Amino acid sequence: MVYKTLPDVKKEEILDLSMKYVNPGKTQEWIDREINIVMGKREGYYFWDMDGRKLLDIHLNGGVFNLGHRNPEVIQAMIDATQDFDIGNHHFASTGRALLANELNKLTPEGLCYSVFSSGGGEAVEVAIKSARYATQRRKVVSIKGCYHGHTGYALAAGDSMYKAPFRGEGDADCFEQVPLNDLDAMEKVLKKEDVAAVIIESILATYGFMIPEPGYLAGVKKLCEKYGALYIADEVQTGLMRTGKMWSIEHEGFIPDMIVTAKGLGGGIYPISATIMNEKAGKWLREIGRLHCSTTGGSEIGCMVAMKVLEITNRESTVNTILKNSARMKSFADYIRDKTDGFLADYTHRGVIMGLKFDVEDAGKTITKPLFDAGVWAHNSRLNPSFLQFKLGLLADDSYVDELFEKMEDGIERARKLR
Repeated sequence: MVYKTLPDVKKEEILDLSMKYVNPGKTQEWIDREINIVMGKREGYYFWDMDGRKLLDIHLNGGVFNLGHRNPEVIQAMIDATQDFDIGNHHFASTGRALLANELNKLTPEGLCYSVFSSGGGEAVEVAIKSARYATQRRKVVSIKGCYHGHTGYALAAGDSMYKAPFRGEGDADCFEQVPLNDLDAMEKVLKKEDVAAVIIESILATYGFMIPEPGYLAGVKKLCEKYGALYIADEVQTGLMRTGKMWSIEHEGFIPDMIVTAKGLGGGIYPISATIMNEKAGKWLREIGRLHCSTTGGSEIGCMVAMKVLEITNRESTVNTILKNSARMKSFADYIRDKTDGFLADYTHRGVIMGLKFDVEDAGKTITKPLFDAGVWAHNSRLNPSFLQFKLGLLADDSYVDELFEKMEDGIERARKLR
C-alpha cells in the first residue's frame, strides 16, 4: 500500500482512522468538545490544526516542547547524529550514553553520578523504583495524594487512583501508599515502620494544578527518609530542565535527592529519551548486577546526541535570562487578569515559567479550554484538580510571542467568563 503524504491527507480521514484503529474514546471526547485537533504544520510555539487554524501552544505536551516545535538546532543535531550513529546496542559501552551521562553529571547536584537511560518518563520512574528496592531490600513506595508518575507498571501503581483503578491497580496497595501533601506527620507515620524503599514526589505536582509544596516540606521529607532508611526520588519530568528558572526545581528547596527522574523535554520534542540520575547508594545495582536491567531503545545514541543539544540550549545564558524575564511577565499578567475578572481567576501557583491558573469553575478543561481554543490558544486543565488550567510558557518565547499570547489569553478568558 502506498501511504499519502501529509499535505494530501484530509483531516476527516485521520479522525475516521483514529476512531477505527487508535483510540476511539479519546478521539470522540475531543470531537464532542468541538476541539478535534489534528496537528498539521508546527513551528516554534505555534502549531496549526489540519483545518488551518493557528494555535499558540501553552500546554507544550507537559513540557515536551520546551524549546518549541521542530527546533531547528535540535533537528540538525539529530540529522548530524545519523551520519555516525543509530540506536546502538545496550550490551556495550556507548559513546552517546557516556557523553550524555557526563553532561548530566555536571548539571545535577553533587553526588548524583550515574545515569540510566530510558524511552520515556514512566520507564524512568520504573528504573528509580527498582533501584531503590535493590538498594534498600525493601518493597514499599510512598507517594503523594493527587500525584502522577506515568502510566506503566510501578509508575502507575505509585500514582492517583483515577489512572490505576480502572486497570485493577488498586491491588498493589500493599506495596504502594499515599499520604497528603505538606503533612510531615503523616509521612513519618508511614516511614517509621522502616519498610519503605523510596518516597517519590513531583517537585511541583503538575497534574494536581502545579501545586508547590510548602517551604521546607520536601527537605523535611528527605530528612525523614535519611532517618528511616528510605531513598528520595525527585520526579522532575515536568518541572526540570530549567522550567522553574533553575535546572531542577528541587534546587529551590535546599537539599539533594537520591535520584532525579527527567524526561519529556529532554528529547526536544524530536527523539524520545529519559534519564534516571542517581547517587552511589541508589546505583548499587549498577556495580553489582548491571546486566540485569536494559532498555533496547532507551539511551539510543541518536537520542543521546539530541539530548546533549537540548541541554546546551537550555543552559545558555540567553535562555535563562529569557525565562527569568518571562516569569515576571507571567506573574504580572496573572495579577492583572485576577483583578480584571473580579475573582473568575481565583488564584494561581507560579514558579519560573510554570503556572497553574485556578478559575472559579468546576472543570477548566470544559469551560476554559474551548474559549481559549476559539481565541487561538491551546491549553488544558490539570486532570486531578480540574479547576486549574496549566500554563506552561516555552523557554525561548520572545517578546512578540508573549505579547500575542497575553492578548489572546485575555480574549479567551473573557469569553469564558461571559459564558459562565
